Amino acid sequence: MERYPFTYDHSRPFIQQVGSWIADVFYDILPESGFEIRDEQIYMAFQLEKAFAENRTIFAEAGVGTGKTLVYLLYAVCYARYMRKPAVIACADESLIEQLVKPEGDIAKLARYLGMEIDARLGKSPDQYVCLAKLDEARLGHEEEELYQDIYDGLPEFVRFREGLQSFYAYGDRKQYPQLDDRQWSRMNWDSFQDCFACGQRHRCGQTLSRDHYRKSGDLIICSHDFYMEHVWTYEGRKREGQLPLLPEHCAVVFDEGHLLESAAQKALTYKLKHIVFEELITRLLKGEVRESLAVLIDEAIVQSEAMFAVFEGQSRAIPGSDRKQVVLSGELLREVGSFQKLLADIEEELVFESALFTLNEYQLRIVEEHLEMLQKALSLFQSSDNLICWVTDSVTGPSLVIMPRTVKEVLRERVFSADMPIVFSSATLSVDGAFDYMAESLGIERYLSFSVDSSYDYERQMEVVVPQWSHNGTFSEKMKTAVRLLQRTGGRALLLFKDKEELRGFKREISNYAECAGMSFLFEGDREISDLIAAFQRDEPSVLCAVSLWEGLDVPGPSLSNVIIWSLPFPPQDPVFMAKRQLAAFPYEEVDLPYMLLRLKQGMGRLIRSRDDSGIIAIFSEELPHDSALRERIAGLLPEGVQLREGTPVSG
Repeated sequence: MERYPFTYDHSRPFIQQVGSWIADVFYDILPESGFEIRDEQIYMAFQLEKAFAENRTIFAEAGVGTGKTLVYLLYAVCYARYMRKPAVIACADESLIEQLVKPEGDIAKLARYLGMEIDARLGKSPDQYVCLAKLDEARLGHEEEELYQDIYDGLPEFVRFREGLQSFYAYGDRKQYPQLDDRQWSRMNWDSFQDCFACGQRHRCGQTLSRDHYRKSGDLIICSHDFYMEHVWTYEGRKREGQLPLLPEHCAVVFDEGHLLESAAQKALTYKLKHIVFEELITRLLKGEVRESLAVLIDEAIVQSEAMFAVFEGQSRAIPGSDRKQVVLSGELLREVGSFQKLLADIEEELVFESALFTLNEYQLRIVEEHLEMLQKALSLFQSSDNLICWVTDSVTGPSLVIMPRTVKEVLRERVFSADMPIVFSSATLSVDGAFDYMAESLGIERYLSFSVDSSYDYERQMEVVVPQWSHNGTFSEKMKTAVRLLQRTGGRALLLFKDKEELRGFKREISNYAECAGMSFLFEGDREISDLIAAFQRDEPSVLCAVSLWEGLDVPGPSLSNVIIWSLPFPPQDPVFMAKRQLAAFPYEEVDLPYMLLRLKQGMGRLIRSRDDSGIIAIFSEELPHDSALRERIAGLLPEGVQLREGTPVSG
C-alpha cells in the first residue's frame, strides 16, 4: 500500500499538497462515484488546510449535510501518515463513534470510494467493558445469577480456564451485550472504584487487551471525549507508575461535537472517594510486619474516614431531578476533612520509614501510596472552597464523594491546547449569536481560527417548527395528549428528546395508557445498548425512539425520523456543577443557562433533516415560550432561513 494517496513532492509543503489532493477528491473523484459535492465542503477543506499547516486550534462550525466528517477524516489520515503517528478522533458519545466505524459508516465509505486502506481502531472508555471482578460478584450474588452466569460461560476460554497467551483476543465491550439494560450492565462493568492494580485477572481483562490493539493503529484512533480527557488527566500518574498512557503519542485531535468537550473534561477531572475503598486499601498494609505506630495511625484513619463520610452524608441535600446530592459546606465538615488529611500525611511519613525497612510488599506499597496521594489532592481543594465542586451519591455500599475543580480551563490550556499540533472542533453548533467566545472562554483557548458555514438544505420546504399552545400552562397530561396527536400524525416515525431521565421515565410509564399508540413500537434509552437501540429504530420505520442523550450524533435520514418532539427546553440541570457555574457568573441566566440551552436545542432540532429528501415536523413543548417574547426571539433566531416558529396545534398532515 502506498503511504500517501497522491504522489508526494518533497520540494513542496506537504499540507499544501494534501489540500490539492482533497480538492481533486471533491471536484473529480467523489462526483464520479455519484457523490454530491457542496461549496460549503470545499470551503471547510481550505480552512482546515491552514489549521494543519500552522498547527493551530480551529472551530469548524458547519451545518448539517455539509460533509464535514469527510473533510476532517481526509486531513487526519494524510497527516497521520506524514507524522508517522495516529490522529485521534474524539467523539461526544458512543452513537457518534458508531456512525464513524460501523461497516457502512463514514470511514468505510471513504476507504471504498477512494480505494484506500484506512487503519482505524476503537479506544473505548473503561466503563464500556466487563469487569471480571464485578462479574464474579454478580454471578454469585442474589439477583439474576443465571443471567450473569450465562455471560461468564460465554467468555473466552483463556479467561475461564487460564489458557495460553496465544489464544488472547479482544472481548467484553458493551456492544456485545445489547440485550442488557443500563442497570444490568452497571452490575458487571468497570467503574472508578475498581482496583485494577491488585486484580489478579488484569492481564486477561478485555479492556487491557483492547488497549493493546488500538495502540498499534497506523492512521486513526476513534474514542470518546471522556476517554481522551481521562488520558490527559491520568497521563503523568500512569508514567510515574511505570504504565503506558491510555493513548499513544498522536499528531492531531479532532473533537467531533466539540461543544460538549467541557463537560467531558469536568467528568474526567474528578476525584471519587469512598470509605469502603479506602478501608480495603489501607488495611493491606497491616498484612505485612509494620511498626505499631503505623498500625495505630491506620486504625485512626479508618475511624476518621468513617466519621468524615458520615458528616458528608449528613451535610448533603437532595436535588430534584438529580441523583447528585448538594454538599452544604460547614465548619464541622471542614474540620473533619482537615483531621483526615493530617492522619493521611502522618501515614505517608511513616511509610517512608517502612519502605526503608523493606518489610512491606513494594507493589502493594506503591498502590497504597498512589491512593493516598490522590486523596490528599482531592481533599486539598477544600482549603479554598471557591475552587471546588463536590456532591454525594448514594449506593448500597455507602455514600460516594465526588470532588472536581470548579473550572477546567487551566488544565486544558496547559495539557491540551499548548501542544504543538492541529486541534479541530467540529460541530453544527459551536457559536452563540455568531461568536465563538462562549466556547473559547470556557475551554481556556486564547488563540484560534474559526469559520462558520450554513447547511445547503431547503429548510423552508422541508421543516415545520411548532410551539403548541397550552390551556393549563403545559401540564404533563397536556404534553402527553399533544405528543400522542403528533405521533398519530406521522404514524410513529419519531424521536422524543427529554431533558433528563425523570421526564423519560414519566413518559414511559404513561404512554401505555393511550390506546391511540397501542400499535406503535417504543424504544427507550437505557433498555438496551445505545447503538443496538438506534439500529432497531432505523430498521423498524414506524418505531418511536425516546432518549435523553441523543440531542447530537444521531444520524437517521429518511422517513424513519419524520418527527422530533422536544419535551421541554433543555436548560442545564439544577445540579452542583451548574450551580457552581451560576455562582461565578455575573448574570447566570444570560451567561450559563441560556447559551447551554440554545446550543443543545439547536443540536436537537438538527436531528430531523439529514438529507435533501427528508421532511418533517419539530414540536417544542415549552411552558415558557408562549409568555416570554425575548426567549421566543432567541429561539426563532436558531431556525434556518425561511423557517418560522409557528404557534398553535400542528396542522393535519
